[in-house]
Amino acid sequence: MSLVELNKDLEVPDSYREGIARGTRQLRVIMAAIDHSGPEVALPLYTALGERTHTQRRGVIPENIVEALADAGLPPELIEAADDESWDKPLHESHHRGIDLIGPDVGTPVIAVDGTAFFGPVMSRIPRGELAGEIWDGAVALAKF
Repeated sequence: MSLVELNKDLEVPDSYREGIARGTRQLRVIMAAIDHSGPEVALPLYTALGERTHTQRRGVIPENIVEALADAGLPPELIEAADDESWDKPLHESHHRGIDLIGPDVGTPVIAVDGTAFFGPVMSRIPRGELAGEIWDGAVALAKF
């Protein structure tokens, strides 16, 4: 999901729009990494970015991308995609593959399983281990409904 795409036609404060635009640099790199190495790299790269941005509370800074690429075992030159607007089209298409399943009046996360999507769950704690697996199994069951 791209918050820039989701909010592009909405009235939001300029400060919010500027903040979410910084995240587009990370999304471009994720798209380039998927193109370079396949979809299986998305999870470790996204996780490494999220760890730095949110868990470590570093915000959206360029160093996060450099370090996350290294953590995911990806070439450092993929950082060049951060400012390459040619990645905006595949990012737009990816965003709409998810949003078109559920509609525009959502936030993140959107979970899609076998062509069915739903918004959430938004959780106050990060589940780990077996509990994370149980929650995922519940999300799959919910998607079947």
